[in-house]
Amino acid sequence: MEPIRRIVSALEPTEAKSSSTVRKEMEAIIEWLRRTYDRDTDVAMVKNLTSYTKGFWKGLFSCYDHGHLPRTNNDHERFFRQTKTRHRRMTGRRSWNEYILRNGEYVVLVDDALQQEDLTNRLSLVSYENYKEQKKRWNNRLNESVLRRRFRKDPLAYLQKLENKHSVLVIPL
Repeated sequence: MEPIRRIVSALEPTEAKSSSTVRKEMEAIIEWLRRTYDRDTDVAMVKNLTSYTKGFWKGLFSCYDHGHLPRTNNDHERFFRQTKTRHRRMTGRRSWNEYILRNGEYVVLVDDALQQEDLTNRLSLVSYENYKEQKKRWNNRLNESVLRRRFRKDPLAYLQKLENKHSVLVIPL
């Protein structure tokens, strides 16, 4: 299909392309598409293609000016899909939301980090003091979510425990 071939060609990254040149080329393709495919049978295709492109328009061209940005997020999607699949196999649960809430969002990077060859060398560069400080910050952060979860699970029991804890601190006159 000719419109798709033109779009693929326009979006193909090269050294000479910038976000502004690709944007202008895409605008020209969309205009050509509207003029060329004007029959009643083409309306749905043109509408679908233009609305789909419009949905991605804002971030569609950033990768041409910033070489470190990937053109698609397919690799990220594949990584998260594999991580979710591993979690599902380990726990038998379809949702991994509670797993992430309990262990923190960086837990999804653990499997990937363990497969890296230079992990031991990189970890040896971290001082023990820095590790202890980061671990303390991490535990404090996770503790906040634990307390929220306990409150949501049983607000009365949570508040009663909190009240008992603070009533011990009150010194009678």
